[in-house]
Amino acid sequence: MTKTVTTTSTTEIVLPGRVEPDGLVVRSRELDAPEKGQVVLRMEATGVSFAEQQMRLGKYYDQPPFPFVPGYDVVGRVTAVGPGVDASLVGDRFAAVTKTGAWASHLLVDAVDLMPVAEGVDAAAVESVLVNGITAWQMLHRLARVPAGGTVVVLGANGGVGSTLVQLACHAGITVIGTASARHHATLRAMGAAPVDYQEESMYARIRELAPGGVDAVFDHVGGAGVEQSWQLLRKGGTLVSYGSAATKDDEGDSRLPVLKLFARLAAWNSLPNGRSAHFYNFWAGRRRCHASWHRRMSEDLTQLLRLIADGHLTPQIAARIPLGDAAAALALAESRTTTGKIIILPDA
Repeated sequence: MTKTVTTTSTTEIVLPGRVEPDGLVVRSRELDAPEKGQVVLRMEATGVSFAEQQMRLGKYYDQPPFPFVPGYDVVGRVTAVGPGVDASLVGDRFAAVTKTGAWASHLLVDAVDLMPVAEGVDAAAVESVLVNGITAWQMLHRLARVPAGGTVVVLGANGGVGSTLVQLACHAGITVIGTASARHHATLRAMGAAPVDYQEESMYARIRELAPGGVDAVFDHVGGAGVEQSWQLLRKGGTLVSYGSAATKDDEGDSRLPVLKLFARLAAWNSLPNGRSAHFYNFWAGRRRCHASWHRRMSEDLTQLLRLIADGHLTPQIAARIPLGDAAAALALAESRTTTGKIIILPDA
């Protein structure tokens, strides 16, 4: 029998418009009772991704209109269910990908989007590999399919996705060249990667020195003019995986234009008879067409990542743990580009 629910108090972080991080607004309100197919999730961990940094500037490809609550993914515990949802879920832990809305103490989530999380697993560790880890796993193993013994380049290897990619590739017997500022090189070496300073003009020349025969894959979240250089690093049969356009984050004008230009460039390269391929990784690809299949892949890949953590083969890279009420500081820290891994937002004490 479905449990009857009235309302739940929630604290949310609102992005009111194009503001600096300190312009985020903390709001408390009564959360509506869950509708058919929904649950109320009490947040145990969420985090800051590059998407929120783009959304702050109104530059994320399909963000909602201002004002809205950011938060791309969440780990939490069900506190109430709506009609049509099994009441036994109350008290269980789950992860979910929300795109927006997760920077809140309590939020409504569609039950079909829940992915089970075992008791005893650190919520921050799960959060660190939720979107970031699934993205890294799918780009490496489902899209590029780099074999053991291959060589890859990871741009921004100190970031949330990048640091996970480095570890997954090294665990799979793949040689990794990772770009980052010099302050992160010791960390990258400890993970097993050969670091290259992205602030040096000779970055691409240095990568060619390390891999004179070309590389099997380049994972590029930067986009912009530099994506041409990433393409040129590939050997015959190599794969360029683009998954962002960080270089154009601060550009004025239509936020869709840089992405559309990137799509056109990748398509043009794929038409060339040179044995190389170029792809844009879209986390949401296939969700509308077949949600069940998309959700099954997400759950399978998250399970693989959590198993690697449990076995000690993947170390969650957590840059900081910051309370929800200090989300502005969390966002500012993420944008400082001084950290390794993901910044986790936790419930207020």
